[in-house]
Amino acid sequence: MNKHSSLRSASDLEANGLISSAERLDIEEVARRFSVAVTPAMTDLIAGSPQDDPIAAQFVPTSRELISSPDELSDPIGDDAFSPVKGIVHRYPDRVLLKPLHVCPVYCRFCFRREMVGPEGEMLAGGELDAALAYIAGNPAIFEVIVTGGDPFALSPRRIGRIVKALSAIDHVGVIRFHTRVPVVAPERITDELIESLDSPKGVFVALHANHVRELTPAAREACTRLVKAGIAMVSQTVLLKGVNATAEALSALFRALLGLRIKPYYLHHGDLAKGTSHFRTTIAEGQAVMRQLRGSLTGLGQPTYVLDIPGGHGKVPIGPGYLDDGENGPVVTDPRGNRHDYRG
Repeated sequence: MNKHSSLRSASDLEANGLISSAERLDIEEVARRFSVAVTPAMTDLIAGSPQDDPIAAQFVPTSRELISSPDELSDPIGDDAFSPVKGIVHRYPDRVLLKPLHVCPVYCRFCFRREMVGPEGEMLAGGELDAALAYIAGNPAIFEVIVTGGDPFALSPRRIGRIVKALSAIDHVGVIRFHTRVPVVAPERITDELIESLDSPKGVFVALHANHVRELTPAAREACTRLVKAGIAMVSQTVLLKGVNATAEALSALFRALLGLRIKPYYLHHGDLAKGTSHFRTTIAEGQAVMRQLRGSLTGLGQPTYVLDIPGGHGKVPIGPGYLDDGENGPVVTDPRGNRHDYRG
């Protein structure tokens, strides 16, 4: 394996034994549609094909991505309809997304922004970033700014520091949240300079995207520990994915490992309707069944909220299983073991 650079083409993948020569033409077509990048940290973790290895499934393209169903969308969660200024998505009154770039160290094969991100992805120029920051400053209802992309930790510490400093100077902004894969997929980027760039009098959170416990390598754990020890609060986001983590056992192992690193599991996302990703998606009923298995067997600290981002930009809602029903004599509550109980309160 090439341990020194990311794999970015069908040729790179074939040379490193991650696809066969017979697959090359299909993978070249996938790469023309959706960006490819596998970092050395992830290349070293791959222990099989995308059909039988949860790491390969996330990062190595397959011909299944060439299959799109009629319900799949280029912009499945409706970012464009809620973008008043370039780089801003303002879907909820008290928070906005700030997208300073569309580049990532890796390109996940299930990404809901897969048609927007890539090595040619736009980065906000100086004037565009100023306009985005001015929009935030001019809207006093905005309490939280979620810096995403792309992966904001792909920016230099100098650029990250500029964003943090500018947001910290806005009185009504109380929380700055960064969404990133970097501590897992490129842990060497979590340098002293990057950590220093996050310093702010505001609440700074880092939301780590991790989907399988094997992603939490010793280097990834050390990177997360450095962030936490610097006083940065961490939460996690996970996507429910067939062939990767769609069992209670896989999710329990991941969430327990995250808790051991002082990272609170925050969201478990139902798979979005991104083009070419149907082979990853479970049904909602399957996701609810997994969440029922976790209830009572996994500490409450490890229970994320199972959410669906409603297509078309209508917002994110919890879709976990319910435990309360109406009975003849009042509420009926189902316990974690499936037993039903009348409740008279």
